[in-house]
Amino acid sequence: MFMKTEVVDVSPTRKELKIEIDASDVRAELERVTERYAGAVSVPGFRKGRAPNSVVRQRYKNEIRGEVVQNLVPQAINEAIGENALNVIGEPENIHFDNNEALEKLGELPLSIHADVEVLPDVALGQYKGLEVARRTRPVTDETVEAMLENLREQSASLQPVEDRPAEAGDTVTVNFTGRYIEPPAEEDVKADDVEVVLGGEGVLADFNEQLTGTKPDDVKTFVVKYPEDFSSPGLAGKEIEYTATVTAVRRKELPETDDEWAKTFGEEIDSLETLRAKLRENLTERARFESEHRMRDELMGKLLKAHEFEVPESLVKSQARRLLESTVRDMMQRGMDPRSQELDWENLHGMLEAQATTDLRGSILLERIADAEEIEPTDEEIEQEIEAIAEGARQSVEQVRAALTKQGGERSIADRLRHRKALDLLIENARVSEEEWREDAPPAATASEPNGENGEGGETRPGEAENS
Repeated sequence: MFMKTEVVDVSPTRKELKIEIDASDVRAELERVTERYAGAVSVPGFRKGRAPNSVVRQRYKNEIRGEVVQNLVPQAINEAIGENALNVIGEPENIHFDNNEALEKLGELPLSIHADVEVLPDVALGQYKGLEVARRTRPVTDETVEAMLENLREQSASLQPVEDRPAEAGDTVTVNFTGRYIEPPAEEDVKADDVEVVLGGEGVLADFNEQLTGTKPDDVKTFVVKYPEDFSSPGLAGKEIEYTATVTAVRRKELPETDDEWAKTFGEEIDSLETLRAKLRENLTERARFESEHRMRDELMGKLLKAHEFEVPESLVKSQARRLLESTVRDMMQRGMDPRSQELDWENLHGMLEAQATTDLRGSILLERIADAEEIEPTDEEIEQEIEAIAEGARQSVEQVRAALTKQGGERSIADRLRHRKALDLLIENARVSEEEWREDAPPAATASEPNGENGEGGETRPGEAENS
């Protein structure tokens, strides 16, 4: 097809195509479509297939014009995209003509088309080898091992009923609450059953500690709580509520003795308390190594992104942000949180997820460019190993996973993921790594991560509990 093409840079990720199809090509397509119609339709006064083309074209003007345009326009746009080597994302948008006369006099004048396309940015690679990063490894000390041991002891604790005295500090009081809003009034009462309040525990309001201390099972207490204006749960902040609390149980926590017998409960390979300590130290050391490696990679990606500023296509950002949002909502539901809660700041969450999506995509695009530059391509064996790892993690057979991947086109995405991983490994291998002391401050987030819902948008706070920051 003979045509003229102009590409207008609207932005680094959006281009406008101006295409002019030569009148001769339009005429040729018009004749071809007309011939097909003439051979297939019946025109009054003529035998089927015998009506002159001029008559057929006049009688079926709109249909023929529509088919000509439908045949020519996609072909012209595709040829223009190919000629200009545009890495287009999605389908062309805002397709329109700027010469209606050419549509009315089809085949007599060139046909001018405009179309918008979104493209991947043209990223020029700067320095990506020899970047300076620090490796900081969290120290594993006797104190951290003992803290982990005590944490296990706390997890092994049991709650025993208290029958010989009233509730006191440290006890867990189980309560059924009903509450009536005093200020501001509300039609719906508060109701929460089987709420466990640890007297004197972190985050428990003083009013609840005071009112529930000294209670026994079946006691009923009525009291008013005035929540502070800056209370961590927006749904309760500044509210004044009259609670009726029915105590159903009072229990005290009993910790196990830290001895060999207790240690043996953690597995057949643990035969003593010292063996448990050694295992904890080993686990903490491995965790520290993993954390150190993860932070170093994040720091490296942060520096790489800072050195390569570029725009990301809007459609990709929105698509990635939508996936992150779906993952966040699933995580909320798994944790027993209601995503419909009015306390959730969805506008802020959307902004955070779009920012994360932009960072993720910029990182992926950069790693893809580096993989291209370094001619990195995963082997069939590596792809197979990755599928086996996915199958093991999902507790499915390799055949089940491969069938699902084939159906979803997932093997290509696995190959891409491996390319990015190998590209990042190359960056690490060629980085200038210095060993530094551990510090708590985290490096700038730079790589894709699965949101876990811990964005400050907590679930409903129960009566008597403040959210801990």
